Amino acid sequence: MRALSLAAVAFGLFGSVAFAAEPEQAIRQSLQSLQPDMPIESIAESPLSGIYQVQLTGGQQLYVSADGQFVLHGYLYQFQNGQAVNLTEQAQTKAIAKQIDAIAKQDMVVFSPAAAKTHITVFTDTDCGYCQKLHSEVPELNRLGVEVRYVAFPRQGMGSHGAQTLASVWCAKDRQAAMNLAKARKEVPPASCDNPVAEQYQLGQRIGVQGTPAIVLADGQLIPGYQPAAQLAELALRAGK
Repeated sequence: MRALSLAAVAFGLFGSVAFAAEPEQAIRQSLQSLQPDMPIESIAESPLSGIYQVQLTGGQQLYVSADGQFVLHGYLYQFQNGQAVNLTEQAQTKAIAKQIDAIAKQDMVVFSPAAAKTHITVFTDTDCGYCQKLHSEVPELNRLGVEVRYVAFPRQGMGSHGAQTLASVWCAKDRQAAMNLAKARKEVPPASCDNPVAEQYQLGQRIGVQGTPAIVLADGQLIPGYQPAAQLAELALRAGK
């Protein structure tokens, strides 16, 4: 999927759009006139009267007037008990969590303690220095009750050395051992099979992963970049199961 023209959308005041009896129809017509393949997942009324919330595949949110003439891209806050609650971020994290939860565990490389209290999902590239640093702290994360679930994200694309290594890890008889080799900067024996590397790479792009490691907490919160084990475990445990 090509990048959405959200900068254009943010200032989008559409020209003549035929009136539609239903807001959803008018909104779809307007957005698809801007980008025919815009990946609209759902359209629903927002908490703001007269404004509809459009969820795109990957979790991004747009806010559109009922007639489809006005579009906003940004955060919507609601003041509750004197605190500003970011409603857009809440919706995005729920959408990301739903997509991550749909990944079968057998399609991941999992390092788990005997009794996990929570889990994190890590988009990883075996050639990434900070991914290797994070992997060295997996035993400590496990000790603190955090299960680490790896999914593939070759930063340089599907034709890269990283993508080939990730495929070999996923196709290895012992994925954990193969991942340990890769993260220690050792050669992983080449292996091929039907694997989810490309699919997981595409998922990462959809939800906004731009580098590795990219860590998704159990509640769908996306943390870009390395975090030390103690700090990461605290965030993960706070996010829950």
